[in-house]
Amino acid sequence: MAPDEASAALVHAAVPAGTPVLELGAGAGRVTRALLALGHPVTAVDDSAEMLAHIEGARTVRSTIQDLELGERFGCVLLMSYLVNYGDRAALLDACRRHAAPGGLVLLQRETRPWLGPDAPRAWSHDGVDFEVVRAEPAGPDAAAVTIGYRTGGRRWTHAFTSRRLGDDELPAVLAASGLRLDRFLDGDRAWVAARPA
Repeated sequence: MAPDEASAALVHAAVPAGTPVLELGAGAGRVTRALLALGHPVTAVDDSAEMLAHIEGARTVRSTIQDLELGERFGCVLLMSYLVNYGDRAALLDACRRHAAPGGLVLLQRETRPWLGPDAPRAWSHDGVDFEVVRAEPAGPDAAAVTIGYRTGGRRWTHAFTSRRLGDDELPAVLAASGLRLDRFLDGDRAWVAARPA
């Protein structure tokens, strides 16, 4: 898949040029490659050795995000792909805080679209990938069980996950519980959140 230049450009605009980036949940490096091209040293973390094998030019670390203990601090810690909506939110944010330098930024990408109800999306395209909601059902308070179908370059696959809402009303308290404070939103949809160590 092509580098995610749009996301990398948003990160690049939020931090000083050349800021070292810790990318949590880097996958196969779509954002990693684009950040490297913009001049940012990247430490890419993922729990899949297979995914990390696709990354060149960056330091790679195989680890779960929750268990990561690098003993280093970074000017930018990046948690994308809506991971804050899917996993153990407190453990993910604690890992971000542990690795954020004093005065550094933690950049989070959260879901702002509803998965349930009449306004929920059913199909869309982004960066050459077609997405389709195959299933979306309630899974408890403020949560939805979702299965997404993906199609690109003749390949098809599905991914199932449970998404928990993280709205503006609860965001400051959720961040504060992990020693972070809301700094600003980076986009008009308020999906990209910039936080700083408290």
